[in-house]
Amino acid sequence: MVEPGDLNALKAFDGMAASEIWDVLRRKARGTERWSARLAEAEPERDLERAAAIGARFVIPGDDEWPDQIEVLAEAGQLGRRAGVPFGLWVRGPLDLRKTLRQSVAVVGSRASSSYGEHVAAELSSGVAESGFAVVSGGAFGIDAAAHRGALAASGVTVAVLACGVDQYYPRRNSALLSRIAEQGLLVSELPPGSAPTRLRFLARNRLIAAATLGVVVIEAAVRSGALNSAGWAEQCGRAVLAVPGPVTSRMSEGTHLLVRERGAVLVTNVAEVIEAVSPLGTRLAPRAVTPRTPYDELEQDHRRTLDAVPVVQSAPVGRIAVTAGLDVRTTQECLEYLAALSMVEHDENGWRLPPTGHEADATAGV
Repeated sequence: MVEPGDLNALKAFDGMAASEIWDVLRRKARGTERWSARLAEAEPERDLERAAAIGARFVIPGDDEWPDQIEVLAEAGQLGRRAGVPFGLWVRGPLDLRKTLRQSVAVVGSRASSSYGEHVAAELSSGVAESGFAVVSGGAFGIDAAAHRGALAASGVTVAVLACGVDQYYPRRNSALLSRIAEQGLLVSELPPGSAPTRLRFLARNRLIAAATLGVVVIEAAVRSGALNSAGWAEQCGRAVLAVPGPVTSRMSEGTHLLVRERGAVLVTNVAEVIEAVSPLGTRLAPRAVTPRTPYDELEQDHRRTLDAVPVVQSAPVGRIAVTAGLDVRTTQECLEYLAALSMVEHDENGWRLPPTGHEADATAGV
C-alpha cells in the first residue's frame, strides 16, 4: 500500500510500527487517503502464498536473516524523492541474506553499455566473486547483467535487487539470467510478488543496493544516470564509491569521470584495487604497478653513459665513444669491456657497436 521510500509516508507514520500503520490504513484514518485507496487490492495473505509458491520469503527487522547494515538508511537522508529503511524485504533464493551481504560489493552502470564496459564489468565481478565477495547489482541490461554473469562464471555469489516483485523477471530478455540467480544466488525486493517496475521504484531500489554493500563500483554512466543515483546513496550511507575510467570520447563514461573529478570517488582499474577500497584501512592492499627491470636498470651511471654513446650500425673507436659519453678514454674502455661481458656491446676491427640482433632495444628499454 505504501511505495518504497515514500517521503510522505515516512513523515506521516514516523515512529509507528508496521502493524500500527496497517491498522491506521485499514481504519482509513484522516490524512491517509492517498495510501488507503489501495486497500481493496492489498491482500497480505495472497502475497505470502505467491511467495511460498516460488520458494520466496518475507524478511523483516529482527529476523535472523535481516541485514542490519541497511538500517543506515534511517540516517542517510533523502535522494531522488526516496528515503528510509524498508519495512521488510522479499527474498528468493537458497542463500542467507544477512550472511551473503555481509561481504558484498555493488557493480552498477549504464544499460546502453559498450563492449568495453561489459568486458570490464564481467572481469571485475568475476575476480571480486573469486575473492569471496558477493556481487550485487540491479538485474538490468548492460553493466548489471555483465556483472551478474561475471560472478556466476566464477562460481561466485550474486544478488539482484529488483524494482519489481521477486516473481517477475524484468527485463524479460534477462529472464534466463534472473532465473539462474534465483537458483544459485538471491533475488531481493521491497515490493510484494506481482508488482511491476516504475521509475520511482528503480530509484528506491538504488538506496538498497548502496546501503547493503561495502561499496559501489560504477562502470560506464552518463551524467544523468541511475548508476550515479546509486553512487549518491553510497556517499550518503558512508560506503565506498569507486569509478572505472573509460575513453574520454565516450558519453557513457562522462558520469564516472565526474565522480572522480568532482565527488571524490576512488579510481579503480582492477580487482585488487576494488578489494583494497572496500576493506578495512591498511588491509588487503593492492600491489603498486611496476615495470619489469631490465639489464639497463642495473648499470651504474658511467656504464649507462658509455652504452648510450655506442653506435648502432657503424662501429666507432673508443676515443670517439669517450667524447660522445663525456668520459675519459680509460674509464670508457673499462666500461666497454664490462658491457661486452654482459653481451650488451661487441667489438670488431673498427671499434665498438651494439649487437645487431636486437639486444640494443632491450638494453636501452629503460631510457
